[in-house]
Amino acid sequence: MTPKPSLPLIDLSSPDRASTAKSIREACLEHGFFYLINHGIEKETLDRVFAESKKFFSLPLDEKMKLEHSKDHTGYTPMCSETLDPSTEFKGDLKEGFYIGPIASSNSSVDINQWPSEEKLPCWRATMEMYHGKALAVDKVLVSLIALALNLDEQFFEKLGAMNNPMAFIRLLHYPGELTDADVGKYGASAHSDYGMLTLLATDGVPGLQICREKDREPQLWEDVHHVDGALIVNVGDMLERWTNCIFRSTLHRVLAVGKERYS
Repeated sequence: MTPKPSLPLIDLSSPDRASTAKSIREACLEHGFFYLINHGIEKETLDRVFAESKKFFSLPLDEKMKLEHSKDHTGYTPMCSETLDPSTEFKGDLKEGFYIGPIASSNSSVDINQWPSEEKLPCWRATMEMYHGKALAVDKVLVSLIALALNLDEQFFEKLGAMNNPMAFIRLLHYPGELTDADVGKYGASAHSDYGMLTLLATDGVPGLQICREKDREPQLWEDVHHVDGALIVNVGDMLERWTNCIFRSTLHRVLAVGKERYS
């Protein structure tokens, strides 16, 4: 039996933009998270991205380390090299990742990204650049609806220049399947909120994501976020919480180490 969706469902294809903006406002006020359906990124595209991601993470560690995370915040982060919650007693979240930053435009020759060898992964760069463009197109539509949700002109952020060369990153993540006794108590990703404006999350269906709506409550109450086929999970970041004077919430979330391999 498929679990009931645990967050509001927002249909990006709805012609009633006012109603959609109202639903987004309610979701951002109450949860800071929502599902986005009919967003325009085809299943085949997401399948290709996950397939290429798995190919990279299956490379030998020495090959991945050739692309180690740089000062430009791109490239590979090894397993357990990050701890998102600095207050935890456990150091090293059980995940490895790869950052892909803004894609160089036609009027710019600067590319801060690190790319795997085309000899080893011939379709990798093209797939990620394609996905970056599609995700950014979704984000631009979503940002206009966020503006309407704040009772602003739908082009408010565009007019301010917020979408001119945005600092949009793809973060590929891999959580291991096998856990050792030393991993007991650790998280795949320890509790944190995201620092940007919005996050669009695609998952492979493996559970583990949880949110805590009331971050100042003691004890904290954590809720599972169930997978919805074809949906992206969207969450508000710290920047949008700040811009809205805490009207929209940047919600704490974490990923449990469930003992099953997971990609997002």
